[in-house]
Amino acid sequence: MKFADFREYINQLNWFVVIFTLLVFGGLIKLGLWQTSRAVEKEQRLFRISQYKTQDALSLTEVLSLQQVNENINDLPILLNGTFDENKLFLLDNQTHKGRLGYRALQVLVTDKTAVLVNLGWVEGFIDRSKLPGVKAISGEHTVNGHIRLVEKGIVLSEQNFVNPMWPLRIQTIEIDKFSALIEQKLLPFVVYLDTNESLGFEKNWRPIVMPPEKHRAYAFQWFSLAAAWLILMISASVWFTKNRPNNKSINNNK
Repeated sequence: MKFADFREYINQLNWFVVIFTLLVFGGLIKLGLWQTSRAVEKEQRLFRISQYKTQDALSLTEVLSLQQVNENINDLPILLNGTFDENKLFLLDNQTHKGRLGYRALQVLVTDKTAVLVNLGWVEGFIDRSKLPGVKAISGEHTVNGHIRLVEKGIVLSEQNFVNPMWPLRIQTIEIDKFSALIEQKLLPFVVYLDTNESLGFEKNWRPIVMPPEKHRAYAFQWFSLAAAWLILMISASVWFTKNRPNNKSINNNK
């Protein structure tokens, strides 16, 4: 094909389709890169957790000191001593276990410095959503071992309004600021998950990472494959339509 023919071929391209193709292709690549970065984050976190297993639990004072200097405190082992507020029990909704629907029970532990939410474990719920499980709040002073979990902002389908709350309080997501205002006491910006060998609490079925790195990489491969397939499809379609246009016969005859 001569240069003039090539220039005419370029001019006949539908640039709207070209731009749309590149936008979709770029979006798919971006999703693949995001999944890849999530896999790396999960691998780093798993490695950090494995290191913490050989580390002695930190006191609350040590954890707060690390937090003040912007150290990553997520997953750190912690030893807490305080008194459980038996009037402040939260039930985190939509928590499944072995195909059963239930709740995670979270209770406020008051220390000599501040207050913190403690995840006591999973309890089974009722099919009748109007009923809450008969969870007995823990009372008295306790020393507990656990791990720190920073509160991640999840998807909130509807705003949680706690007007005239009834305890235990059913919640859809953990919102530390709202809970602090509700109990009229400042809560720390993380939740302490009790160790699985703690006798205190309920069924401890949590995992620090729900989706392993391998799954993120599999999703990344799917997005990259879709990007390649999309690009090949659109290029093939563009070439076919361009060659079959009536005004392209002269170009093909001059090859």
